Amino acid sequence: MVSERGLQVLQAIVQDYVETREPVGSKSIVDRHAFGVSAATIRNDMALLEDEELIAAPHTSSGRVPTDKGYRVFVDHLAQLRPLSPAQRTAITTFLGGSTDLDDVLSRTVRALTRLTGQVAIVQYPSFSRARVSHVEIVDLGARILVVLVTDTGRVSQRVVAVADPLDDAEIARLRERVAALVTGRSVREGAAALAQALSARGDADETGRAHDVDGTGREDAATGVVLRVVAEELEEFRQDRMLMAGAATLARRESDFRGSIYPLLEAIEEQVTILRLMSEMVADSEGLAASIGRENEAFGLSEASVIAGDYDATGARARVGVLGPTRMDYPTNLAAVRAVAHYLSRLLEDDEMSR
Repeated sequence: MVSERGLQVLQAIVQDYVETREPVGSKSIVDRHAFGVSAATIRNDMALLEDEELIAAPHTSSGRVPTDKGYRVFVDHLAQLRPLSPAQRTAITTFLGGSTDLDDVLSRTVRALTRLTGQVAIVQYPSFSRARVSHVEIVDLGARILVVLVTDTGRVSQRVVAVADPLDDAEIARLRERVAALVTGRSVREGAAALAQALSARGDADETGRAHDVDGTGREDAATGVVLRVVAEELEEFRQDRMLMAGAATLARRESDFRGSIYPLLEAIEEQVTILRLMSEMVADSEGLAASIGRENEAFGLSEASVIAGDYDATGARARVGVLGPTRMDYPTNLAAVRAVAHYLSRLLEDDEMSR
């Protein structure tokens, strides 16, 4: 069991190693930190930390660096998070304040977070399977039709589709009414099921939406087939787990912080599925914060990376925002930044019209 002073020594080693990138020795700890004991005493504390596999010597007769286990103990024993500076808080407010819709605010969120932390920033879209479709709009564009879907959680979808023959105003109105009757007021999941049933019942349209003139309204029927398929595709997209990222270039600049190749991280960023699964499985504390460090991510092929995540709410739908980077990172600052951004994002989505 590590003593209270041993934890303080571990904290000093983590802080100094993150700041200097150099292994930390007992003399430098005595010089930089007010422990009030001799270097020999600090060496004894370090020997105990090494026995607990919390620190290790990268080279013979060198100082010590934290292990993944040491970072975990350090994070678990953080008494309090370092508050963000007024300038950092103002930057978050200013950067996110001008958002126009959910896509825009999440894009701004990852850009703001990567600027604050210097890490790869990640944000999950909220799960919209329970969201309700609040509005459907069909707009005539001549030989094309604009299809707009809006949910009560602020998600907006716009698709322009081509039709074989333009529709008149009355036909557009009927088409709008038919689509709205199938999905408006229903959850995304329920709307998708209703559309699937309607498409199955049609049975007369091919994959391009062209239909046989079975009821004397072939032009309108063909357009209906096209629009129903598009709306079904968009609702299915609403149900998919999605995420946004920013700051991938920071990995290249910090390649020396990784013992091996950064290729697994770049591959995970490109594919996204692995990171989504990892973030979903992380267990948060009472403040909605979670950290997964180094070898704890081995099952996901990310054993040289750490992920910090915080929960945010979007009208009852919960998702996560966080950062990804090497295990040698400033955990207190990054945890504080993720917490602040997650809280601001929740308030913004709660107060703004995009979440209604």
